[in-house]
Amino acid sequence: MVLFAAVIYYTSTLLAECYRSGDPMFGQRNRTYIDAVRATLGESKERLCGGIQLSNLFGIGIGVSIAASVSMQAIRRAGCFHNRGHEDPCHASSSPYIAIFGVIQIVFSQIPDLDKVWWLSIVAAIMSFSYSTIGISLGVSEIVANRGLRGSIAGVIGAGASVTSMQKVWRSLQAFGNIAFAYGFSIILLEIQDTIKSPPPSEAKVMKKATAVSVAVTTVIYLLCGCVGYAAFGSGAPDNMLTGFGFYEPFWLLDVANAFVVVHLVGTYQVMTQPVFAYVERRVAAAWPGSALVRERDVRVGQVMALSVSPIRLVWRTTYVCVTTAVAMLLPFFGSVVGFIGAVSFWPLTVYFPVAMYMAQRKVKRGSTRWLLLHALSAGCLVVSVAAAAGSIAGIVEELKAHNPFCWSC
Repeated sequence: MVLFAAVIYYTSTLLAECYRSGDPMFGQRNRTYIDAVRATLGESKERLCGGIQLSNLFGIGIGVSIAASVSMQAIRRAGCFHNRGHEDPCHASSSPYIAIFGVIQIVFSQIPDLDKVWWLSIVAAIMSFSYSTIGISLGVSEIVANRGLRGSIAGVIGAGASVTSMQKVWRSLQAFGNIAFAYGFSIILLEIQDTIKSPPPSEAKVMKKATAVSVAVTTVIYLLCGCVGYAAFGSGAPDNMLTGFGFYEPFWLLDVANAFVVVHLVGTYQVMTQPVFAYVERRVAAAWPGSALVRERDVRVGQVMALSVSPIRLVWRTTYVCVTTAVAMLLPFFGSVVGFIGAVSFWPLTVYFPVAMYMAQRKVKRGSTRWLLLHALSAGCLVVSVAAAAGSIAGIVEELKAHNPFCWSC
């Protein structure tokens, strides 16, 4: 995880340098990731990058929907366990909760752009810190109750009849994809940098500082959650301390933590899908300028609020949310799906394009030490991405064997 954090921080600093093309003070602004690729690497790479980025953001929307449903499910099951006892299986389908999350996102998706949802970042940070603190605290209390540390150097999945050596390999590789997904902010880094109100060239400096702080803080939290969870439960550690029911009480605290997760993910979905919304709407506006399809209209809500809406925003964004919701219902396998999304996006979007743009913009000499090291970094990360994708696909195939997407009560 520390290596992932180091690589992602480094490539993010390279990407931040690509916000302006040419002169760092007066060069053209690249307001989106795709704009930077077009300005630096040309139109052919732009089309390739655009397809990968938009597909990945679509996948993240699916993964976030699944994650939110898992936490909503856990709230319902925590109450069930409290009332009926821990022996009751308290089965609950994820589909209704994915649908509820989809309805919430249809409403929030009508927010025009990222500038209008600046407050979501603050709310998300508070929620993330809160539920992480609750999870770590519950894990520490479990360690104290056990009067010692559990687990072994062999890892979470010990050898046994229920888990084969090959399954252990696949799940270990899938974990790389999960880690890559957890650090997958690079794909919208330039969109975020474009909202910084600092004069050039301090835009890049501010972004680098923000990236350093965010990567450091999240890495510490991730390591604490992973290490404390494993020390508390050993080989029986659940995938998620808050939803896997390694502990059942206090059930109300688990409910609060999972509610915080859901609120956080509402904001995450919006931040990750706004670039997709904006890309399509810009293309439509360019194709039919001034048409009724893109014309804004003010709609009053009560006596105190007016919302600006347009037909394209209403139809396109609602359709997009419905599609991500439907796919999430068909494939509600959080760990495997998230691992696959993280794996396929890690190398191209987090490593390859930032490195290629940086070398092109800074005119790194072919065959130089820096050129060789950057290419070695890219090649190594490609191997990791391929291996993680293979592990995640194996996990999806395994889970599909026991999944019925059309059952809402099991």
